[in-house]
Amino acid sequence: MNEPAIDSDGGLVSSPAQGPSPVAPLAQVPSPVAPLAQVRLRLDIAYDGTDFAGWATQANQRTVAGAVDEALSTIFRTEVLTRAAGRTDTGVHATGQVAHVDVPAEAVPLAYPRTPRDEPEFQPLVRRLGRLLPEDVRVLDVVRAPAGFDARFSALRRHYEYRLSTAPFGVRPRDARFVTPWPRPLDVDAMRAASRELEGLNDFAAFCRHREGATTIRDLQRLDVARDGDTIICRVTADAFCWSMVRSLVGALLAVGEGRRQSRWCAELLTSTRRSSDFSTAPARGLTLVGVDYPADEELEARIRVARDKRTADEVDRPGR
Repeated sequence: MNEPAIDSDGGLVSSPAQGPSPVAPLAQVPSPVAPLAQVRLRLDIAYDGTDFAGWATQANQRTVAGAVDEALSTIFRTEVLTRAAGRTDTGVHATGQVAHVDVPAEAVPLAYPRTPRDEPEFQPLVRRLGRLLPEDVRVLDVVRAPAGFDARFSALRRHYEYRLSTAPFGVRPRDARFVTPWPRPLDVDAMRAASRELEGLNDFAAFCRHREGATTIRDLQRLDVARDGDTIICRVTADAFCWSMVRSLVGALLAVGEGRRQSRWCAELLTSTRRSSDFSTAPARGLTLVGVDYPADEELEARIRVARDKRTADEVDRPGR
C-alpha cells in the first residue's frame, strides 16, 4: 500500500491513487499566556566605585549592578535586574545614580514590614537593602516609577564632576578615593577657554572609544572648570555620554592647562572621526556621577522616543548654522 505523502509543513497531501485524504483535524493552539503584572520601581543609588569593575554586570567581576541585583533578588525571592541611567566605568563613583527595576506584582509585598508603619511605602525596603548591600554601595531611596519611566532612555541629561588636587602633597586622606592628585600647576583660565569651544551638539568621536554601530554625536550642555583652593573641579553635563567621554574631555583640558596645547586645539579635535591619541584619558578615580534629570511625568514616553533616535552628522552644530 502506498504511504500518504507529507508536505514540507507536515500536512497530508492527496494521493491520486487513493483519492483525497480525509482532512486532518486542526491542531489545538494553546491560548497565549498573559504576561505577569510587573511593578516598576525607581532607585536612587550612591557608590564608591574604587573596588567595582563598573556598573554593568560582568562575569567573574564585582560590579555595582551585580551587588544591587543580588540584594533585590534576595528580598523579592525572584531574579530581578536593574537598568541604570549611567553605566559608569571601572573606578567611577556616583552620588546621584538612578536605576529602575521591574518586580513581579505578587512579590512586591515582600518589601513591606510585618507590622505597617507610618512611613513612605518602600522605606522598609531601603533599610533592608542597607543591611544586605556592601558598605561601598547604598540605595538612598525607592519609589514607584511613574508610567513611561525608563532610567536610561527617559533621562534628559546626566551631570558629572571631575575633581583634581594640585596641592604639592597630593590629596588629603579623606578624599583619597575620590580626587585625582595632580601636583603641578594648571592654567584654569586656559582650560575654561578650551571648554567653551567644546560645548554644543557635536561629534565627539575624538573623545570616545569606538563601538560598532554607536553614534558619537552628543549635546554637551555644560563643560565648566573652576578652582576651589587646591582643588580643580570640572563640571560636565550632556544628554548622554559615549564610553570614556567625560574622562577624555578632562584629559584634553589637562593638556591645555599644562601648556602642552593651545585652547583652540580642543575645538580642532572635533573635526576628527577617530579617537585621538594626542592626550591621555584622565584617571577614573576623580570622576563622580552626581545627578540625572528627567522631564515631567507626562513627557516621559515622548522622551524615550527622542532618546532612541540615532543622531546623524547633519544635526551637528557648525558655525553659521
